[in-house]
Amino acid sequence: MRKRMINIHDKTLKDLEFSTVLQQVSEHCVTALGNEKALLTAPYKTKEELLGALQLTNEYLSSFYNDNRIPNHGFDSISKEIKLLRIENTYLEVHALKKIVSISLTVNEIVKYLKKFEEYYPGLNAYASHIEITKVIIEKVDAIVDRFGDIKDNASSLLFELRQSINSIKGKINASFSSALTTYHNLEYLDDIRESVVENKRVLAVKAMYRRKVKGAIMGGSKTGSIVYIEPETTLQYSRELNNLEYEEQEEVIRILKDLTNYIRPFLPLLENYQAFLINIDVISAKAKYARSMNAILPEISEGKSMFLRDAYHPLLYLNNLEKKETTFPQTIELKQDSRIIVISGPNAGGKSITLKTVGLLQVMLQSGLLIPVHERSKVCLFDRILSDIGDNQSIENHLSTYSYRLKQMNYFLKKCNKNTLFLIDEFGTGSDPELGGALAETFLEEFYHREAFGIITTHYSNLKILANELPHMLNANMLFDERTLLPLFKLVIGQAGSSFTFEVAQKNGIPYSLINRAKKKIERSKVRFDATIAKLQKERSRLEKTGQSLKLNEKKKIEEADKLEEINTKIQKKLESYQELYDSNQRLIYLGQKVNDIAEKYFANKQKRELMAELFKVVQIENSKRKKVTAKQKKAIKAKEEQIKKEAEKVVTVIRKKKKEAKKKAIETPKPKPVLKIGDRVRMEDGRAIGSIDKIEKNKAVVNYGIFTTNVSIEQLELVEAVKK
Repeated sequence: MRKRMINIHDKTLKDLEFSTVLQQVSEHCVTALGNEKALLTAPYKTKEELLGALQLTNEYLSSFYNDNRIPNHGFDSISKEIKLLRIENTYLEVHALKKIVSISLTVNEIVKYLKKFEEYYPGLNAYASHIEITKVIIEKVDAIVDRFGDIKDNASSLLFELRQSINSIKGKINASFSSALTTYHNLEYLDDIRESVVENKRVLAVKAMYRRKVKGAIMGGSKTGSIVYIEPETTLQYSRELNNLEYEEQEEVIRILKDLTNYIRPFLPLLENYQAFLINIDVISAKAKYARSMNAILPEISEGKSMFLRDAYHPLLYLNNLEKKETTFPQTIELKQDSRIIVISGPNAGGKSITLKTVGLLQVMLQSGLLIPVHERSKVCLFDRILSDIGDNQSIENHLSTYSYRLKQMNYFLKKCNKNTLFLIDEFGTGSDPELGGALAETFLEEFYHREAFGIITTHYSNLKILANELPHMLNANMLFDERTLLPLFKLVIGQAGSSFTFEVAQKNGIPYSLINRAKKKIERSKVRFDATIAKLQKERSRLEKTGQSLKLNEKKKIEEADKLEEINTKIQKKLESYQELYDSNQRLIYLGQKVNDIAEKYFANKQKRELMAELFKVVQIENSKRKKVTAKQKKAIKAKEEQIKKEAEKVVTVIRKKKKEAKKKAIETPKPKPVLKIGDRVRMEDGRAIGSIDKIEKNKAVVNYGIFTTNVSIEQLELVEAVKK
């Protein structure tokens, strides 16, 4: 059986702003190559490929929410290295080899990890299982290149010998230079700085007047000309030898790198696979991160043609509003065999076009392997074609009018439209004479309907609303508006056409009522009545919607409150039972204590031991007759329960005691208001015993008369003993 091919037109992708979505996805990539590939994402051609891609993105998304995070997949591009490996006799530099080792390690780690956690990531593991894990490249490079990026001495026996010779010669150069330095310094031929470095060689800083007396090669001089830089003759001989050895070393290093490159060359297809794998993982990761940014999910994909998008958000609008901290209104929309086409009507700026674009963009995203921001109970299906006619319909480059352009579009629709097609048309029928354009639009819509295509259109034409009402598998819908303010509520309601509120909006914007009346007389009375009826119904629907929401909210609150009260009641009941048990137990103990006290008093009076013992034994017998036989385990449980009840009661008592104590303390701490002192009041000092009376008060001081003497005292230091009688 031939596989069904999915083909979504480029114009549809442009109309729905799919490129902006891809731009946002690409920003989540961690590599430049991944970014490039993300921008080239397109709808998949077959259902099998698409389902595989959706599974990979969904599994990667799940890694953000569990403890098994997929290892980092970042890498440096090896595209240049791959090109070089294709050319014979080329060799890779050390930094290029390091990149190949790094990419091999990254791929090996991810593939092994996905294998280990196959249970969590079955799709990703299956996708990675064709990638070969090999350590030979890593081991071969590590055997030759050290961690600092230098070729190891033991990379070859010749290199080892050459480097030993180089070290030996360097030692001789240093020794001969030191000897010359000492000799010429003692002869006072050298400047104060004694030596310098020219062209990476140590040179003597010789005073210009002695330059002929120092044997060697002149390497330059100071700016003033007072110093000449000379490499001593003995050092010069060794330097030539060193140059030769270093040249041979470089030749040997190149030979080793060529051998290593030739060893890696057969692995070229594997390295290409490695890079392609990591690019794809980067794109999958970016799709998953994009999904996380808008709480997107993978909804159920139905086999038949049935779509139910619950609480669907327009991704671009949602992310834009999220940044601005504004609310985005979700839409719920359903398309199935018995309601294939939805005709959305109503005034402009109510969200008709956004609803249309939301459905289209989410469908395109899903068919490109991206997850979509809908409720988890949503259901989707796949379409072979998605046709759209949205946005500015004037084609400047083709010199076509809006109407000509739309007719050209409709012609294309008629050629491609079938039962596996989803069509999206904004402002259907506009661009021509309303009567004639409306009639033609009605004919097109009938044709799409008879071909069993699925679609959503927005329109102002009454004849299209009537058609949707008459045909069984077509539905009217409108965007809710507030009946008083005529402001949009951004909520789609299925099953009823929307009034354009033409005259209502005109009135709200200050158009004189007389003009509106004249306009109404110019058109058919039935049409006005029809529009008015729709407007009335729409207002009623809006009112009912609000009432329903309010009732639901109140019902929910009441249920929550009832549940809380029930819970509290149960807790109180349990506590009361526990306290009752404790009370009964304490009452029994009080009764026993009373009984024992009575017996003790009797014994105190008559001193009859036998009678005492008989009475006590009788009390014990009565108490034991009430006891039930219990096991040690049960006894332990009862004791534990009693202890718990006692602790709880003690807690309550402790809290009450604490509150009483605090109240008492507060009462003591609260200072009494100081009385206002007057002349004649009997007073005493705060820390004294002697009582006197006030003779005079001036400012904050009082003259207190103690009988034998008088004294000036600050009012603050006095306390009232007895106020003067009036």
